[in-house]
Amino acid sequence: MAQNIYDDQFFFEAYGQLPRSIHGLDGAPEWPALRRLLPPLQALSVLDLGCGFGWFSRWAAESGAESVLAVDLSERMLTRARAKTELTNVIFERADLETLVLPPAAFDLVYSSLVLHYVKRLPALLDTLFYATRSHGKLIFSVEHPLFTAPANATWETLPSGARVWPLDQYLIEGPRVTNWLAPSVTKQHRTISTYVNLLLAAGFHILAIEEWGPSPAQIEEHPEWASELHRPPFLLISAGREPKNAA
Repeated sequence: MAQNIYDDQFFFEAYGQLPRSIHGLDGAPEWPALRRLLPPLQALSVLDLGCGFGWFSRWAAESGAESVLAVDLSERMLTRARAKTELTNVIFERADLETLVLPPAAFDLVYSSLVLHYVKRLPALLDTLFYATRSHGKLIFSVEHPLFTAPANATWETLPSGARVWPLDQYLIEGPRVTNWLAPSVTKQHRTISTYVNLLLAAGFHILAIEEWGPSPAQIEEHPEWASELHRPPFLLISAGREPKNAA
């Protein structure tokens, strides 16, 4: 089973204080960029991987999705999500993405926000998602950017000149990274950008868009502390399709 850090009481309480936990999609700085990648949701069948508190699941249903299956490993997350959701076409289920089983050709859109960098058996999961995605369907997801996950000491450093820089080492050495984020010993999987792309291609998807997210000028004006993210993108956003671009 995957590490279930979100059911740790201390971690869960700390996570609940993050802006994206309090304000939902509007509290996630990368949400506008992710939203631009999404197709019109009217009458679509949607799968939300690692749904957390269910913010995207509810938004998808309210935006016209016919049905939303939202899965997460954390019982605490699912309990909070169910309590916040009154929509009858959103179903929350507990599932481990390392061993996920899905019906064939069941979804028009698979969405995942900041979850896949926790998954060790990502090739197997992508195979499962390709099998479960309908013709012309899409997989749209975000992960922590590999520049963010690679360093052994992932914190800004200050040079004698006063400039702040992001350290980079071990970039081409893929595998687990144990970090202290909200709680000790949180394990994430570091992969390069090329690995994400090649795993998607190997599963049968084709790449529609890749974005290394950074804040817009308007976002920096509202949140000046985000300006440092222009030196090291924190998120990688990818849109992939189920059929070749030249398919009929």
